[in-house]
Amino acid sequence: MTSTQAQIEVSYDVSNEFFKLWLDEDMHYTSASYLTGDETLEEAQINKCKILFDYADMDTDKLVLDVGCGWGSNLHFLHKQGVKRAHGITLSRAQQEWTESRGLPGIKAIVCDYAKYEPEEKYDALQSIEMIDHLCSPEQSRKGMAIEIYRAYFAKLATWVRPGAYFGFQAILRNRVPRTRKDLEDLAFTADVIFPGGLNPRLEELVAAVNPYWEIVDLRTQRESYLKTTAEWLRRLRLHEGEIRERWGDQVFDDYDRYLSTCVRAFTNHWSSDVQMKLRRI
Repeated sequence: MTSTQAQIEVSYDVSNEFFKLWLDEDMHYTSASYLTGDETLEEAQINKCKILFDYADMDTDKLVLDVGCGWGSNLHFLHKQGVKRAHGITLSRAQQEWTESRGLPGIKAIVCDYAKYEPEEKYDALQSIEMIDHLCSPEQSRKGMAIEIYRAYFAKLATWVRPGAYFGFQAILRNRVPRTRKDLEDLAFTADVIFPGGLNPRLEELVAAVNPYWEIVDLRTQRESYLKTTAEWLRRLRLHEGEIRERWGDQVFDDYDRYLSTCVRAFTNHWSSDVQMKLRRI
């Protein structure tokens, strides 16, 4: 099952102002794409949006849905590209309110579980950026249910578009398992405290699960980009340590410092990676 609304709010509803301190200026909470390695975080996040825009085969007249739209950062990018209508769904009320507060014409954010969402019309294109990490719990994965759960997701989304439509998709990946107790404890902390109910998929699970609904047209991984992204988040978080401890308490700062430090080690040591896919509806 998808992470519950209560679990999602643990992950994303600490405070919009809290996340604003250490994310980029447009509130992207997913991996940026560093193509040269010299970009700022803001520039690399725009790179990410451009890649997924191209992967969704977008133009200004297409109606697109962003599944797991976060604070509307990608929707804002679509608006700036001239896209006339775009929708987003999220389980976080704080994220939905933030997105709506942007006041973007033609942009609509909806609080809804994707599994219960029934669009009023077919979409011309889809995008989803690191939302699938909330679908399969560790317990379900241990029972061998991951591919089945991911396939149900891809099957559901396939009903929202016409054959031939494109899907710009991005996901965090889990790769190797660390071998020290401290590393295992830190990864478990990240899963249980920061993102309860979620689990990053393995690349081979996604490749199997898209069938028979979607064709993989293009695929790129960007482990080093997520390493750079999380390292910059951690740097910015620590710049605001005093304010965070004063406004939200020591526990919030300590938890997020531990979480982001763990992410940096995970991407450095190949425990985790990130994938972008261009999918076409069969």
